[in-house]
Amino acid sequence: MDRRSFIEGAVGFGLGGVVGSALLGGCAGRPRRPRGKLQLACVGIGGIGKHDLQNFREHADVDVAVLCDVDSTILEARAKDLPAVRKYADWREMLSKEGDRIDAVHIAVPDHMHAPIAMAAIRAGKHVYLQKPMCHDVAEVRALTSAAARAGVVTQLGTQHASGIGDRMAVAHLRNGVIGKLKHVYMSANRPGAIERYRLVGPRPEKGEAPPPNLNWDLWLGTAPRREYAPKIYHPMLWRSWQDFGTGWSGDIGCHIFSAFWMAYAPGPPKSVVAEVQESWKNDPARLAETWPQSNHITWEFSGNARTDGDFKVEWFDGLFFPPKEIQAMYPYPGTTYPGEAAMFVGTEGALLLPHQSGPLLLPREKFSSVEQPKVEPRNHYHYFVDGCFGRVKTESDFAVTGPMSEAVVLGTVAVRMPGRSLEWDPKGMGIPNCREAERFLRRKYRDGWGSKGLG
Repeated sequence: MDRRSFIEGAVGFGLGGVVGSALLGGCAGRPRRPRGKLQLACVGIGGIGKHDLQNFREHADVDVAVLCDVDSTILEARAKDLPAVRKYADWREMLSKEGDRIDAVHIAVPDHMHAPIAMAAIRAGKHVYLQKPMCHDVAEVRALTSAAARAGVVTQLGTQHASGIGDRMAVAHLRNGVIGKLKHVYMSANRPGAIERYRLVGPRPEKGEAPPPNLNWDLWLGTAPRREYAPKIYHPMLWRSWQDFGTGWSGDIGCHIFSAFWMAYAPGPPKSVVAEVQESWKNDPARLAETWPQSNHITWEFSGNARTDGDFKVEWFDGLFFPPKEIQAMYPYPGTTYPGEAAMFVGTEGALLLPHQSGPLLLPREKFSSVEQPKVEPRNHYHYFVDGCFGRVKTESDFAVTGPMSEAVVLGTVAVRMPGRSLEWDPKGMGIPNCREAERFLRRKYRDGWGSKGLG
């Protein structure tokens, strides 16, 4: 696809059809506030979807009216204690038949199917809770962000820790300038066991086998290229390791670690991004073409703003790439290791360390010993979305904020596939002017029958 077609497609994505547009009448529905309880449809209820479902069920104003999953075993298991729930395997059939019977859609499926399901729900006028990363591709993120804004629906990205006390205390400190002007950010995701979880996959099996009768393999594949079913190779977990379906470790956890930074500094689009990856992956053409590496070091450069000390860099480390030793040495607890997942913000007056799922540490500790932690009330990310649908609050991770953030995170996966090349980002034209060959990774071609104008 040439660059002009790419840009036109990205714009048309939010204006034109989507998979099943005829099924939806070819026009957008109008969002509405719920009448009575929020009628919620949950698409993808295995893994994190099960956790999400439980949180939604605990809100007094939610009626989980619909469950949808390509795996009938999972579907029946989740429906056992929801006797009135309506069940579907195909999300397209669900949206067609449910119409005005549902108010909102929750989506927790593999990354490659986020965009078509979310776009269809938005066009049908449904409020959307979408798991991270927002989409598999940069163009999908941009289009979904734009479509949600035009439709006026309530949205929430599944960065649940953004609503947590720890992240919100850190954001308050950073916004208040406690560490001065921002100079550099070091993000890391070296969680023990992560490398094993993203262990070497491949080569792709020469011959697959028939999928189990409980799994609709064609629906699971959706927009992805046709692949034969192979047990323990793609479904249910290793799909994240394949470029067809997932966005790797940085895509999986990146939006969580990026969130406090983005909320505090509202940085705008990056100027450039470059990635260093493990040599064994980079030098293996088969792995480079189809899988994600186990170790990445990604660097984004951002333009400065009023809260920063000029232009600055954000560095990401995972797998066997670790933050610099001098950064790890700032961790104030002798005899303990640097947190497995964290963001270190270095400013002109000090630093702030935010371990993932924990509270912020101001460094050096003696300098900030008299600084009190901000007072924040407990908040449930899922319940906040529900309250947002009723117009009571504005959601924490609305697509207007998390869309640009997700775009930056997913742009990092483009750099990973072009290791060692500094990619200059043109956000207005959605291009990479100094490396046009990298633009092919900004937008996928969907499998026949799954694409439409601007989408695949």
